[in-house]
Amino acid sequence: MPGWAGSSWYFNRYMDAGNPEVFASPEALNYWRDVDLYLGGSEHASGHLLYSRFWQKFLFDRGFVPVDEYAKKLINQGMILGTSAFVYRWDYQSTNNRQKTIFVSKNKLKDIEANRESVNKEESEDWSRFTPIHADVTMVNASDELDMEAFKKWRPEYADAEFITEDDGTFIVKREVEKMSKSKYNVVNPDDICHDYGADTLRMYEMFLGPLEQAKPWNTAGITGVHGFLKKLWKLFHSGENRGFYVNDDQPTKDSLKTLHKTIKKVTEDIEAFSFNTAVSSFMICVNELSDQKCHNRTILEPLVVLVAPFAPHIAEELWERLGHSGSISSVDYPLYEEQYLVETTKTYPISFNGKMRFTLDLPLDLSQEEVEQIVMAHEKTQAQLGGRTPKKIIFVPGKIVNVVG
Repeated sequence: MPGWAGSSWYFNRYMDAGNPEVFASPEALNYWRDVDLYLGGSEHASGHLLYSRFWQKFLFDRGFVPVDEYAKKLINQGMILGTSAFVYRWDYQSTNNRQKTIFVSKNKLKDIEANRESVNKEESEDWSRFTPIHADVTMVNASDELDMEAFKKWRPEYADAEFITEDDGTFIVKREVEKMSKSKYNVVNPDDICHDYGADTLRMYEMFLGPLEQAKPWNTAGITGVHGFLKKLWKLFHSGENRGFYVNDDQPTKDSLKTLHKTIKKVTEDIEAFSFNTAVSSFMICVNELSDQKCHNRTILEPLVVLVAPFAPHIAEELWERLGHSGSISSVDYPLYEEQYLVETTKTYPISFNGKMRFTLDLPLDLSQEEVEQIVMAHEKTQAQLGGRTPKKIIFVPGKIVNVVG
């Protein structure tokens, strides 16, 4: 049996892998039935899963399997694309049959096409040929400037190359998003990323790039944001003397409890929906809010570490140990959000006078209009705005605004 054929029904074999008589017994097939979740890339889908569906439906029609679809849910994750670097080789042959290898900087291409005086008039050239050549991205900096000396050493045929540069002497490459491939010289080595930023940063940045099923261009410059988030998370636990570990056992504030449980709810929903990029965004918002609240409370930070563990396991394990726990954080129950901490009991109302907002006031949401009017009229800023006048009316929209007219 060809390899592609055998790989088209292997999930059924997993259900009864030790059976020497049949590919899977009816008992095993009826017990396991189908795959709960199948995750495979777009190329995997067209080159493999297409045939898997054919085989499954054939086996179902022949009565060998109990279901005609092999998976309850199928997700094809998008590729992480590479940002290629192109240099343009100017191909021409002069009148004396002397060939040159000349590379033209990105912004000089139009100048050359528009003005032939940019090269020696005494030579006759073919102006129409500019061949794009892939350059190794490791030779290009964040400003898209090519290291010309490194490029000349890269290949023997480029050793004597000449470069038509920008006016400031730099050589600018053209960028283009393509499939990440060794042949396109646009591969980013994950070992280098882990060395510079850590494995947790790499994991979270890959998730943060975009929706799971969409293709996503890699941009190393953007990784600093995720790295900064992890450093900010670490700082929540290290605000003591000389940035030492510090977590207190004080009573948590209402704001911190709301921030935590809002995050638990959102991240849990995002995990169920495979929306990992928005989950990472929620973590960033959470850590920013807790930092503003100067929260270093164990009741808040312990569940947060457990919540972040599947996304950044290494830093989570380290923090879990520093919190005084001996076992692995991976065996701890995932936190559950409590609705009581998300219920709004107060509202910050904009207090307006003739439609112009002058100040804000925090009021309980269960107040009647009469109670709201009494509180607003008694406020010193209201008295200052009215200057002794009696307002014609007070417009109160529960949960939205208070407008004093007249």
